[in-house]
Amino acid sequence: MTIRARRARPTITLAMLPGLLPHAFTADQLERLGRLGRVHGPEPLGSFDGDAARAVLADTEVLVGHWGCPTLTAEVLEAAPRLRLFAYAAGTVKWQVTDAVWDRGIVVTSAAAANAVPVAEYALAMILLANKGVLAFREQLRSGAHLPVDPSRVGNRDKVVGIVGASFVGRRLIELLRPFELHVLVYDPYLGPDEAERLGVQRVDDLDELCARVDVLSLHAPDVPATRGMIGAAQLALLRDGATLLNTARPALVDHEALLAEARRGRVQVILDVTDPEPLPPDHPLLGLPNVFVTPHVAGSMGTELPRLAELAVEEVERYVAGAPPRYPVRREDLDRIA
Repeated sequence: MTIRARRARPTITLAMLPGLLPHAFTADQLERLGRLGRVHGPEPLGSFDGDAARAVLADTEVLVGHWGCPTLTAEVLEAAPRLRLFAYAAGTVKWQVTDAVWDRGIVVTSAAAANAVPVAEYALAMILLANKGVLAFREQLRSGAHLPVDPSRVGNRDKVVGIVGASFVGRRLIELLRPFELHVLVYDPYLGPDEAERLGVQRVDDLDELCARVDVLSLHAPDVPATRGMIGAAQLALLRDGATLLNTARPALVDHEALLAEARRGRVQVILDVTDPEPLPPDHPLLGLPNVFVTPHVAGSMGTELPRLAELAVEEVERYVAGAPPRYPVRREDLDRIA
């Protein structure tokens, strides 16, 4: 990746949803951007359409995006001939970048590593609660429903956690699981034996084998053609009685018709932070099942966690201005492996 020689202060433009700026960036972070270059303002761009927006783009060298940042199409890039860095202060850039971005050689960075932190924390909490039987016991207390909770299997000691996808989230979760007396298995075709050893996990080459061995199956793979529907009826049937399926990744990883059928049997627990459709309508059958726990896509960064995303974007701008390589670059070839 080409490293930019340090020169005049760049023009920095922010693009995101209206009203998001004061929640996403701290005053200190905005001040740091102001020291790095001339920040267009006072409000971020919410659209790249119109003469006023095009005039801003014409002078923009660094674009700092967040949720709601419009797509960088070839037409948009024609209006931004000086653009050299797109620092995205959120997770996946799949909806923001196009081939035109790569063809122009624009440096793209993402804060996906920062967004992985709260997702992994959510997953850790749910794994510990599920193994302890908390969700099932709570439902029994509330409704008297009989759920498959074997008292001899309640607890976290010696339980087996299967992680699908050694992504940013998957790796962060592995770190968080280390203090506990758990056995961690990982399925990821891109994870080699040496890297698995470094992470301190056991690599499992076959997804079906992983499903059959775990107490909790936690999904952290990207939504790409090879992963869509990877957890179907066959994989769900392999889960042992009382096991838990946890999905904080993408809804497309799971065949939801097969999931509903398996959940209705009451044999396994299901914890979903992502669903198909999203959100689920109030009368959706998954919401009424005692062995299913659904949250409305809240595992990722929210509230006080948002400035953590902005921090990575600001750091990338600082590195760019200093002529240093990006810390978290995204490349064209990465798109088949990221969420």
